[in-house]
Amino acid sequence: MELVIISGRSGSGKSTALHQFEDLGFYCVDNLPAALLPTLTLQLEKPHYQTFRGIAVCIDVRNSATDLEQVAGVIKALPTSINSQILFLNAKSEILTQRFSETRRRHPLSNDDCSLAEAIATESVLLDGLLQEADWVIDTSELTLYDLRGLISSRLETPNREGISLLVESFGFKRGVPADADLVFDARLLPNPHWEPALRPLTGRDGEVAAFLQAYPQTAEFANDISRMLLRWLPDYGASQRTYMTIAIGCTGGQHRSVYVAERVFEELKQHYARVQIRHRELSKMATG
Repeated sequence: MELVIISGRSGSGKSTALHQFEDLGFYCVDNLPAALLPTLTLQLEKPHYQTFRGIAVCIDVRNSATDLEQVAGVIKALPTSINSQILFLNAKSEILTQRFSETRRRHPLSNDDCSLAEAIATESVLLDGLLQEADWVIDTSELTLYDLRGLISSRLETPNREGISLLVESFGFKRGVPADADLVFDARLLPNPHWEPALRPLTGRDGEVAAFLQAYPQTAEFANDISRMLLRWLPDYGASQRTYMTIAIGCTGGQHRSVYVAERVFEELKQHYARVQIRHRELSKMATG
């Protein structure tokens, strides 16, 4: 039986994740006391629950501190028939503060004697053990609800059936490296279309920008080298039980060079892997604001 423990910081998207697992056919439980996990899995192994794809359980700071400390041990003590993994959702503290302020919801740890900032900091400490044990960490600071649901859907496919799941993501270094990136490549060594006035408002998906970059031989060499490196080593990552990887390609603003190179790499990987997605972090922001 497949068991997914969903945990993470309050405001990082745990409810969205749990709803997505439910939509994907999992039996879902929110805020389960960690000590009851063995009882739940024993119950759900009975034949009349076999129609469910698995179990998804949210265990977070709403549990007692003692229960949180015991989660890893409880999971390890489960029967070998339970295939478990921990999904940890994270986000930057300032983003969490903004989300709580916008929704006007109360943080589980905040009260008259504990401010929102203090609650967020305390929660991070209490959940550090689960973060260290996590098999799958997603930083939702820059994700929409739809992005998060899409990532969960794409990465949940059975590895033995469809192989490792890949996300190729372009980004701008000026906004920081994606926190969940497994491999990072720096495209800032390539000529910058930004300095061409006619190209500045365009993106790496536009033909004019592509023509500009293709005029320099190092552009194709750089993209091809990344693809060759990935095709050489991704099978080894898959053999080491990795079910997904995020390949991040950055430039200064995340609009031209990284987008173009990411598209090139994406097209190459699609020829060899069934589960490949592409995401342009900064372009999605341009489209929404």
